[in-house]
Amino acid sequence: MQVVEGTADIDDVGSFVETLSAIGDRHGVTVQAFDARYVVDRAHLELAVDLATRAHGRGDTIAEDFGVEILLYAAGRRQINRALTMGVSEGACPVVAVIIDHKRTDSHVGKRNQNGIEAAASDVREQLTAASTLGEYDEGRVRSFFDVTDTELAATAGGLPDAVRERVALLPVEK
Repeated sequence: MQVVEGTADIDDVGSFVETLSAIGDRHGVTVQAFDARYVVDRAHLELAVDLATRAHGRGDTIAEDFGVEILLYAAGRRQINRALTMGVSEGACPVVAVIIDHKRTDSHVGKRNQNGIEAAASDVREQLTAASTLGEYDEGRVRSFFDVTDTELAATAGGLPDAVRERVALLPVEK
């Protein structure tokens, strides 16, 4: 998994998403972009990708598209329309994208797999203005989206990122 960060001035979300999808198709990988204001840290994305990959391997996915599956896990939700809130939006948007090849995991294609991920990451970077966005989340936005209350935060030994990762981890249990 490769993570690419930056900002984008998005005039048309559909067109931006199609461009990223075409990059993924060209390199045989999946590219999924998020509004970085909803992503608490890299571990949040890694957990979502791991769970989506496991569900795909078992034939137990929620969505047909692997990128959407990652989005659902990252959002901790089964409803695509609600999870899309975490996707990129029009205007100036901080972006974090994951690039993964879940189809090619055996050792014979590992190098080609990594080359496709690297090439796609380079192409995605060309769509963004370089900036550090991962971990620069909006606490109020995240708490509202993931329904994290003051009581819950006070009761946990961790912080908001831990509460969000718990939501992500619990999605397979709720299936």
